[in-house]
Amino acid sequence: MNPDSDSEIASLRNQVYILLIALIMVSGTLTVVLYRQASLARKDYNALKPQASQVITTLNQNQPAIITFINQLVAFGQTHPDFVPVLAKYGIAPAKGAPAGAPGSSAPKK
Repeated sequence: MNPDSDSEIASLRNQVYILLIALIMVSGTLTVVLYRQASLARKDYNALKPQASQVITTLNQNQPAIITFINQLVAFGQTHPDFVPVLAKYGIAPAKGAPAGAPGSSAPKK
């Protein structure tokens, strides 16, 4: 081998080592950042968990009133056709029959 190829090989070897060290540093930094984000997200979750359960409890308590209100909106939409696009915009479709379990619907009596 000639001396030029030896110096090129040594130079390439040094460049590979430098890139390997840079890769280790970048991956280590990314690991630390992701760990920090995960720990912050866990703290936020634990702090918001009581509030979320309170909101869910309130929603469950108010669900019959919400269903009644939606049924009233559907009835209003049936008598006022120009209100139907508003219902469609919010995904409220006029039902052919009352859904099972909805207020006002009852099982057929025997």
